[in-house]
Amino acid sequence: MKIGIIGLQNSGKTTIFNALTGQDIEVTSYSSAKTEPNLGIVDVIDERVTRLSEMYEPKKTIYANIEYIDFVGLTGSGNRKDAIPANVLALAKTTDALALVVRNFNDTEVIGDIDPLSDIDSIESELIISDLIIAENRLGKIELSKKRGIKDAALMIEEKALIKIIDQLNSDKSLRDLELSSEEEKAVRGFQFISQKPLLIILNSDEDNFGANEELLNQISEKYKVIEFAGNFEMELSKLPPEEAAEFMEDMNIAESARDRLTKFSYEILGYLSFFTVGKDEVRAWTITKGQNAVEAAGKIHSDLARGFIRAECFSYDDLMETGSEKAIKEKGHFRLEGKNYIVKDGDILNIRFSV
Repeated sequence: MKIGIIGLQNSGKTTIFNALTGQDIEVTSYSSAKTEPNLGIVDVIDERVTRLSEMYEPKKTIYANIEYIDFVGLTGSGNRKDAIPANVLALAKTTDALALVVRNFNDTEVIGDIDPLSDIDSIESELIISDLIIAENRLGKIELSKKRGIKDAALMIEEKALIKIIDQLNSDKSLRDLELSSEEEKAVRGFQFISQKPLLIILNSDEDNFGANEELLNQISEKYKVIEFAGNFEMELSKLPPEEAAEFMEDMNIAESARDRLTKFSYEILGYLSFFTVGKDEVRAWTITKGQNAVEAAGKIHSDLARGFIRAECFSYDDLMETGSEKAIKEKGHFRLEGKNYIVKDGDILNIRFSV
């Protein structure tokens, strides 16, 4: 999973990034000359993987992971000339979702009022403008092709989709809410429009007002999924030993770290789930989208497993913990052979039978 962290300059993006990754990137104001993002990969510490590893004692234990990309601060000008830089946009398109950090803290070095709702609108405008430029340029090329006599069915479907997209964007609306037919969606999929990606809002509060922003959170949640962090506090917590960090979290009435909360939040909004493979060589968590079948899960492990798929040996983590062993799983009738159309569930343990 890859999450891009975006926001206006001085919104505390890098503070949040440090809290999530445990890194110690300088958090002073981004230089306008800096265009390279900060990168960090963190394990998704799933207790189920830990317990499976204790049971199987494998040579390797591999957790799922999330890659966080902390992009350069955006201007929020809403001006075509200041649209998202091409190199930033290209990398942002590879993400599964965007996490927008908005400032809700006082800082004497930051100019401007605290206005999270306005900041969200500003960033949305930048995303929309970037998509609009791409869509209009492509539509212009299609019109030139038509003048040259190129007018096949695929081109007409793409043109129809782009007209819908441009109308949506010109109405100052993101593409997350636009419905396209399956043919239209396929025709424009390659553009990876940035305003089409799931957008998570991180309200970056200070210690004094953290937990006292219910009205603001409700306003944001009318349109977006939102979570509140006390960024500076969370960053300092990430540097402490677990026992000491737990004491400070209790004082702030925080049940889980920023990393754990954002991980759950991301899985929820993206509709992801985890299945596992187990054995003496390796215990591993794999991430797929809810609704994917056994063949698609097999392909996540290796393309050969999907290509030569025969059956999936399957049982659940919960049943294994309840019975205590694979032998007991079979004795109690919880061991199953599933076909290619089986919809994988969160917590399934799979072994793929295949032949290539």
